[in-house]
Amino acid sequence: MKKLKDFFAGELPVVNKVLYQEIKGLNPLVREVGEHVLMAGGKRLRPMLTILTAACFGGSKKDIHPLACSLELLHSATLIHDDILDNANVRRGRESVHLVFGLKRAILAGDAFLALANMIVARYDVPAMNFCVAEAIQRTVTGEILEIDNLRNPEMDEQAYLEIVTGKTAYLIQAACSCGAMAAGVAPDILDKASSFGLNLGIAFQLVDDALDYAADAELLGKPLGGDLKEGKITLPLILHLKSLPGTERNELLERISADSLDQDEIQNIIKSIQQAGLDRRVRARADEYLKSAGLCLDVFPASPQKELLEEMLELVRTRRF
Repeated sequence: MKKLKDFFAGELPVVNKVLYQEIKGLNPLVREVGEHVLMAGGKRLRPMLTILTAACFGGSKKDIHPLACSLELLHSATLIHDDILDNANVRRGRESVHLVFGLKRAILAGDAFLALANMIVARYDVPAMNFCVAEAIQRTVTGEILEIDNLRNPEMDEQAYLEIVTGKTAYLIQAACSCGAMAAGVAPDILDKASSFGLNLGIAFQLVDDALDYAADAELLGKPLGGDLKEGKITLPLILHLKSLPGTERNELLERISADSLDQDEIQNIIKSIQQAGLDRRVRARADEYLKSAGLCLDVFPASPQKELLEEMLELVRTRRF
């Protein structure tokens, strides 16, 4: 994956420069919040996907970087709001925005990021692109609401879980790929494949993320293991764990999760049981199914160095350890 790492290393300074240029026009009180979020770093996965997808089909008539950065701004807005909803203390190794700047200012700064991202997309004067981004935001919000509605829900199943995953993560990644393809002016059938590539990649990315919450290096991950469980999020590793328990034990654990009465030792025991049973690996295997579907979508992409990098990105998600 050296070529992909080299690509990221080459594009990252440009992406970061454009991000800072775009937030310069914001009110200083908003910009200060934005700088705190952006300086925390991040993979910049969404802008990289926009850039690569456009490049696969000859690139955009306009500079693609502002469009790519609009997807990162949307993602950053969701992170600000997520940390408020989850009452999270740390994001990417830094104190969460709402703890540094206060709840009201953080919420409004997230809203400002959403508005700025939409303004950037509008500059490209492609109505379908505006619709794509607006739909992605709406579906992402719906996914977040579904997750909140199912916190500590003892009836949570795999189908509901996948609906949440697709909403809260996959649609923005799908939009990143779709916008890149639209900027390159591809035909509708090719756009469908680019969109499907992004959606499957996004689902796989979140599945791996949820597996890592139970079986990663906590220091590299940047947060303690079992965070989802502490917050009452019923993700696939826990669903599989619950399925493996005898009826009485399962019901007792469901009651304790529902009542938010698990202590730290119990949480650590659940994490250990999931690791010992290899349930994190089973979740990764499920993610691999979506990665294979994403790979098939690339069959219609013309041969190019950029297509090879997208193929490497599938492998990056497959082997991700933090």
